[in-house]
Amino acid sequence: MRPVFDIIVVGGGHAGIEAALASARMGLKTCLLSMSLDRLGWMSCNPSIGGLAKSHLVKEIDALGGEMGRLADLAGIQFRTLNRSKGPAVWSTRAQCDRQLYAQQAKKAIEDQAGLSLIQATVADILLEDGRAGGVISEDGTKLSARAVILCPGTFLNGLIHIGLKSFSAGRAGEFPSLTLAESLYRLGLDMGRLKTGTPARINGRNVAFDKLTPEPGEQAPNPFSFRTQVFRILNEKTRLKERIWPSLPQRPCHLAWTNEKTHEIIRNNLDRSPLYCGRIKGTGPRYCPSIEDKVMRFPERNRHQVFLEPEGLETSEIYLNGLSSSLPESVQAEFIHSIEGLAQAEITRYGYAIEYDFVKPVQLLPTLEVKTIPGLYLAGQINGTSGYEEAAAQGLLAGINASLKLKERKPLILRRDQAYIGVLIDDLVTKGTEEPYRMFTSRAEYRLLLRQDNARERLGDIGHEIGLIPDSAYERLLEERFLIEREIGRLGEEKVRPGEANQVLEKLGSSLLSDVTSLADLLRRPEISYQSLLPLDQERPELEEPLVERVEIEVKYQGYIQRQREQAEKLRQLEDTRLPSDLDFWAVPGLTTEAKQKLSAIRPYNLAQAGRISGISPADIAMLLVHLRKIGNRRN
Repeated sequence: MRPVFDIIVVGGGHAGIEAALASARMGLKTCLLSMSLDRLGWMSCNPSIGGLAKSHLVKEIDALGGEMGRLADLAGIQFRTLNRSKGPAVWSTRAQCDRQLYAQQAKKAIEDQAGLSLIQATVADILLEDGRAGGVISEDGTKLSARAVILCPGTFLNGLIHIGLKSFSAGRAGEFPSLTLAESLYRLGLDMGRLKTGTPARINGRNVAFDKLTPEPGEQAPNPFSFRTQVFRILNEKTRLKERIWPSLPQRPCHLAWTNEKTHEIIRNNLDRSPLYCGRIKGTGPRYCPSIEDKVMRFPERNRHQVFLEPEGLETSEIYLNGLSSSLPESVQAEFIHSIEGLAQAEITRYGYAIEYDFVKPVQLLPTLEVKTIPGLYLAGQINGTSGYEEAAAQGLLAGINASLKLKERKPLILRRDQAYIGVLIDDLVTKGTEEPYRMFTSRAEYRLLLRQDNARERLGDIGHEIGLIPDSAYERLLEERFLIEREIGRLGEEKVRPGEANQVLEKLGSSLLSDVTSLADLLRRPEISYQSLLPLDQERPELEEPLVERVEIEVKYQGYIQRQREQAEKLRQLEDTRLPSDLDFWAVPGLTTEAKQKLSAIRPYNLAQAGRISGISPADIAMLLVHLRKIGNRRN
């Protein structure tokens, strides 16, 4: 059967959107299939993008030419930078979004994209041709052929919702699950598991006593996620007078509430009606985002827990109760919500629930996210055991890119751990696997000072341009910014200051005095000195936009630490560059332990560095592999 499409993407969530847009923008004839065209880009849980470590993923998606950052900028109704009191490696941007507007903008991006077809259909099976993925079959029997298939089904595979002791099949509230596709994956011989996640209740903000809560406003002049977002309009070319035009939407505050002992008592008294505690839920839930039942039971010493009231949008009064995820019966949810100060009269519009779903154990994937045993079949998002919009979008983008590169017979894109959080994410999944919903944290990245959110374009912009997702005009902007930053760093290092002049500035800052002549860069490396505080000593400063100023200050202030991490990463590069043959027989490698042979044969690592990160593989095993590779190389030569 002749392929109708180059690539078929199944699922219209955050992973599917990125996969479909990437492949279409790379010139491949693409089709996106979704069970509901009214739920494209839908935020099933919290309507927010970014947050701790997740914003790094969003910035990297944007740097490579993905869409999530632009959509968040268009729909954002509050922007905040988290962790400002800590080092720049963990600074993270978070945007509260208008749920409806985000989905509308996502659908518009798909509909406007040339080379991308959009069809509402439920996929039942994967077509195989000579052992390769060759298309899909919908539940009505329609066959659509393609040269590659990317599956992004989210929580819909055998989805089962729990509210109290009631359970019913669903992909999410109000939507059908995907049962036949799950059966198809089992028939294909994939090793599957079962996970669980959940969502809290929503309330009508009309009856909330906000005067009893603590307001949490956003930033007045935030930086956007996307380099494509126009922040200023130039009013006067001669004076460079600017007018800020973004954020373009009205900004809304969030509010902070707290549970109390009465709340916890209500929950403890009803644990026999909790599907989590009476054994009805079999799937493993996330440790890092527990339900309120879990928090009350696991932390009995705490007499209160935070609850953030977060608006769902500008044209709705619904509020998301972040921190109150629960699968207790509706009556119990109402009782413990009303026990919280400020929420005594709250009207509950939607109740929280838990959902179980099937996933594919990700060690069965190549680093390109292609299934090892089924060429042409790629998996992205929660089907790989992850949790979160950002993790899903990152996988979708890389799956779309790699499927396209393979069809173009080009080298795959495999990001290293010292190159991107996306590289850490995918390497963790395909190397270590996961037994619980995987969420990105800054602590997972060993080179996090190199992988800051402020330098994502610097790290990945060249790649985005090379693969064809970043246009020439945007790439020229990146090159100009790179030049300005390097020039300013060099100027600060060369600009000398007299001790007397420097001491006058330092005295005003309450800082210790200098005895030797030093450069502006040396001054800036002192923790109490900011780029702005150098202004009295710096008469030749060029005009730089705020994001570039931030980059300059970080690069200068943390130069020693950054250089140390670069050297550490360079030492590992030899192992990253040492590829393992795809047909290597690990059982024939002398000196390997039986455990090492079993695990290496099961996972089939891409290179020596990945092999070294597999649990149970020792440095001695890596040394044996290296010796064996050299022997193979000598024989072949």
